[in-house]
Amino acid sequence: MLRLMPYDPVRLAHEIERVVVKGNLKKYYRTARAGRWYGGIATADCCGCCLRCVFCWSGAPRDSPESVGRFYSPQQIFNGLMACAKRFGYGQIRVSGNEPTIGREHLLELLELIDQTRYKFVLESNGMLIDPEYAERLSKFKRVHVRISVKGTNREEFSLLTEAVPEAFDLQLNAIRNLLDAGVSCHPAVMLSFSAENNLEVLKRRLREINARLVSGVEEEYVFLYPHVVRRLNKAGIEPRIAYSPDRIPRELV
Repeated sequence: MLRLMPYDPVRLAHEIERVVVKGNLKKYYRTARAGRWYGGIATADCCGCCLRCVFCWSGAPRDSPESVGRFYSPQQIFNGLMACAKRFGYGQIRVSGNEPTIGREHLLELLELIDQTRYKFVLESNGMLIDPEYAERLSKFKRVHVRISVKGTNREEFSLLTEAVPEAFDLQLNAIRNLLDAGVSCHPAVMLSFSAENNLEVLKRRLREINARLVSGVEEEYVFLYPHVVRRLNKAGIEPRIAYSPDRIPRELV
């Protein structure tokens, strides 16, 4: 799917939604897998994202969602996640791989099912679509925690890393503000592989203006050099300042 740059992520999200969502069905390329992240978590991987990050580990499910995956109902994804979590003794589940907030009704129906269990749901999102109304609807669920993945520390880094319009960087911070205003548990995870050392402190000042408690909860995120990620970075002509090979990821980043 060719894109003109820079692009509007919200507009792209609506385009992607037409490909990966049918009613309450959404496209996934993997319904359940075990993972070591968060100390152990069951994961379903969806298709379609509204950002084009140069460090992204997703391949065809992001770039050609029309050609991969199958449509699943919330109940089918729930069943797969439950079976995986029970098999491995996990207490946490998530949807990952691309952007889970695309297909709002599908996600909310899935959360309704999860809310009747003992499992914690980690909603990993780029925040582009979490406006006040979306945040308010998420606030109805007691088992959800939102991890907003912030791409870089400012507008310039964001646009370099995503090839999107620079001002869309602010949507990530707005998402955090909207979630907190609605009473939804959340924290920011910031991609720092391409950031100058002092830029994180500048971002923390902005986060402090939203809520001082956010600063202590900032999760540092770095690039993992899977072969296809290296190819993407080389094609973009961008070299990370800090990165890790997949077999040498520090324990604190898992």
